[in-house]
Amino acid sequence: MITHAAAITIALCLDRLIGDPPTWPHPVRWIGSFIIWMERRLNKEKSQKLKGVLGASAVLAVTLLVTCAVVSAGYQFHWSAGFLLETLLITSALASKSLADAAKEVSAPLQKRDMDEARTKLSWIVGRDTEHLHESDIARGTIETVAENTSDGVTAPMFWALIFGAPGIWVYKAINTGDSIVGYRNERYHQYGWASAKLDDLANWIPARITALLMLLTKKPASGKRTALYKELPAQARKHPSPNSGWGEAAVALLLHIKLGGTNTYQGVISNRPVIGLSDRPLTVEHIEQTITIMHRAAWLFLACCWIGGMLYDFTFTWR
Repeated sequence: MITHAAAITIALCLDRLIGDPPTWPHPVRWIGSFIIWMERRLNKEKSQKLKGVLGASAVLAVTLLVTCAVVSAGYQFHWSAGFLLETLLITSALASKSLADAAKEVSAPLQKRDMDEARTKLSWIVGRDTEHLHESDIARGTIETVAENTSDGVTAPMFWALIFGAPGIWVYKAINTGDSIVGYRNERYHQYGWASAKLDDLANWIPARITALLMLLTKKPASGKRTALYKELPAQARKHPSPNSGWGEAAVALLLHIKLGGTNTYQGVISNRPVIGLSDRPLTVEHIEQTITIMHRAAWLFLACCWIGGMLYDFTFTWR
């Protein structure tokens, strides 16, 4: 695990520096194409739930085999080659810089009061309708995206990389990608995407809660005592329809003393979500910047936990 922790450390630093250049090939695109290819061939007629299980299993099996083969070939050639390959594979699975950059793409025009540009940039990262949103709603959509994806895009991949290395992080990314493509409760995917959605819930259950707890340590609360926020966190998190996404949103809402959730519109259809948080303060562009800072600091705290967990595991294994 110490080797994994070292690879994660370098990967997180590289991700903060270079992120995911859009012109570079990325495994998520290949996995996504494979998921779509499988869905088009299996999601037909009867037994769609079973076919969804088979499709998800095939995607995870191929991802695991390919990643293991690449990493094993590197280590067989030389230890340094294997470590380098593992580090690069972990780097490409982290999204702290790309997530922060996407949020800043919204906050920059919002700060200049260019509402049309801010709405357009927000539409790139959320599924809701953005054409008529005001500053507070634009800020809310951006904050919710960063808060929710701090676990999905940064800390949960680190969690699985610590335990299983590069194969673990890419199996997790395959699960996460499957959920984002077919894990919807609509007519087409409700049955077929059931397995992908459940796998994503399981894979994120522990990381989401650890991440939320660490988020509350990243800065001084805007209101109240930190102990009170920890007590309130589970109740606020459970308001979210997702078993995991609410934890990051609840942590940010409590820490910044703001409210998230509420009414959104998707393709003209109104969706009312429970409100998370305890304040009626209007959301501003400053809250976006603060949420980005929370994400980055939570990632470093999670990395510290990886080192502590890795050293304890290796010490226990060596002692035995």
